This record gives sequence, C-alpha cells and structure tokens, in this order.
Amino acid sequence: MAARVLAQILVAGGTVIFRAAAQAWGQALVNAQRSGVAQEAAQGAAKAVKKGMTAAEAQMILGVKPDAPWGEVVSRYKHMFEVNEKHGSFYLQSKVYRAHEALETEYKEDGRYTPEEDKPATGPQAQVPPSDNSQQQQQQGPGHRQ
Repeated sequence: MAARVLAQILVAGGTVIFRAAAQAWGQALVNAQRSGVAQEAAQGAAKAVKKGMTAAEAQMILGVKPDAPWGEVVSRYKHMFEVNEKHGSFYLQSKVYRAHEALETEYKEDGRYTPEEDKPATGPQAQVPPSDNSQQQQQQGPGHRQ
C-alpha cells in the first residue's frame, strides 16, 4: 500500500515538474523571438553549416601551395582520389573530394578556375608529381617522423 502511494506521489511530482519545464521553455522561446536572439542564433548556425572546409585546410589535404595553378590542384585531386579508392579509406577519399570542392569554389570566386584543366590528361603529362612532403618522406624513410 505504501509503495502505491509513493509511486502516485512520484508520478504527480514528475508531471508537475515536466509541465513547469515545458511552460518555461515556451516562454523562453517567446522572449528570444521578441529580442531577436533566435534569428541571430539561426543565422550563425546556418553560416557554420554552410562554410564547410577552409581553403587553407583544403590546400593542406591536397598538398598544394596557395598560389598553385588549377591544373595542379586537379592532378593532385585525381591522384589522391584514385589512390584512396584502391588502397585507402572512404573517409580519406571524402576529405580529398571535399578539399577539391572547396578549392574549386575558391578558384571560381578568384577567377583562377579553368574548366578545360578538369579533363583527364593523357600521355606522359598525366603522371602526377609527388608533393614536397612525400619526397621528403621517401628520402627520410618510412619510420622517420617529424
């Protein structure tokens, strides 16, 4: 009998607390809408989601310099994408794709984008030269860490 009364008291108390919290939340939303805080927060969140990868991060991932021509960016992207497709991971391949995407947007905004360089190259020029980092690693050996 005592357990039943205790359970009823707990349920009633929980209901009161839940209703009070819901009412306080609703009032907080109304106050935020009146003061404009909700719009500012929503705009800030939209900017954070839209921004994505920075150009500097994309350049580090692809191993290109900030002043690299678009053709070099494309060749590094194709090489790294194919290598990760065969021997890498989907996560790394996704990072390489997003880096290419971010730099493409950056280059289009700067007017340095040339779509004819996107086409696959043929012949001896099609080989991608290794980045400066990979040359250093080859010279130092696989066990050497910086």
